[in-house]
Amino acid sequence: MATRAARGYWPYLIPSAVLFTAVIVVPFVMNVATSFTRWSGVGTPTWIGVDNYARLFRDERFWTSFANNVALIVAMAIIPTVLGLVLAAALFDYIGKRFGPRTASALRAAYYLPQVLPVAVAGVVWGWMLHPTYGAVNQIFGLKVNWLGDPDYALATVMAVMVWFQLGYPVVIFMAGLQRADPALHEAAEIDGASWWRRFWHITIPQIRPEIFVVLLTCTIAALKVFGPIFVLTRGGPANATMVPSYFSYLNFFQKSNVGYGSAIATILALIIVVVTFAFLRVQERES
Repeated sequence: MATRAARGYWPYLIPSAVLFTAVIVVPFVMNVATSFTRWSGVGTPTWIGVDNYARLFRDERFWTSFANNVALIVAMAIIPTVLGLVLAAALFDYIGKRFGPRTASALRAAYYLPQVLPVAVAGVVWGWMLHPTYGAVNQIFGLKVNWLGDPDYALATVMAVMVWFQLGYPVVIFMAGLQRADPALHEAAEIDGASWWRRFWHITIPQIRPEIFVVLLTCTIAALKVFGPIFVLTRGGPANATMVPSYFSYLNFFQKSNVGYGSAIATILALIIVVVTFAFLRVQERES
């Protein structure tokens, strides 16, 4: 009976397996194969071996794009995780207990709102706000800064916008994790005279460590493959100041018609994401 029951589940996995193969596996294999060719997207590809990869590792724009990607990992994963921990703890421990759970839920929804907004809409609005002539930011503070058009400010500006984009996600995840935390530990520590910060550091964080790993992993992957905000805000400029690998691959695919080179960039990016995911999972397993 047990064997028959176990076999009964396999047919239900077939649709998802077919979809995964068609949407993920086949395009990835085709992309890897194309990365070994010279192809404009029309006609027959020409096999050139590893020339695209050799060219890639000599390309300064490629290394610049990954350096910018590291900065965006800070803005989309590390900073939102730290701020999200503090905000979630404040909403759960202070706002929720003093003003009621409805107030905490309303503030949580407000933080999460940027995640719901379409990237194009939010990007256009931020473009208006940061415009050097009539933008609200310059008007409010009496400045004349070209936030997105000056190479000295563009990357930092995009990082700030991405913190705003990403902050709500860890807040929601961490508040869900706090709901399963044991309140008796906090009560005992408070009776013993522990401050809020000591309770937060020694009790709250260890209890929601799995949620922290999930947030760091998913936000790091999102930062590595970020495309929409860069496309809407800066198009990788000015002077490659905000160029990232995903947009660099897009440029070669669709604007330069250098499909083989764009495929090589996408392949390297996919491999980096797989390695980062594997490393996160190993660290999480070791911590558990």
